[in-house]
Amino acid sequence: MSITELTSEDVENAVLIDVRTPEEYAEGHLDNAVNINWYEEDFINQFKTIEKDKTIYVYCKKGGRSASAAELLTSSGYKNVIDLLGGYDALEDKD
Repeated sequence: MSITELTSEDVENAVLIDVRTPEEYAEGHLDNAVNINWYEEDFINQFKTIEKDKTIYVYCKKGGRSASAAELLTSSGYKNVIDLLGGYDALEDKD
């Protein structure tokens, strides 16, 4: 799913995760996004409070880190992980 197609209804009953660094997150992020830095050693451990069947949307700057994060989450048993294609840059390009 493209990040430009995401609606507030989509994330109403889901978790929105920004996997960029805290510095990137501070420069701008989607409303209600939780920052979990892909580069942190305990990245996957930060998801243990999220139910495995909860829908999780992940995004980064361009799409590379979020694709890796989505793959890791899926292989860790999360059933509804959606990588938001294009990343945050795609939203800035849209404006």
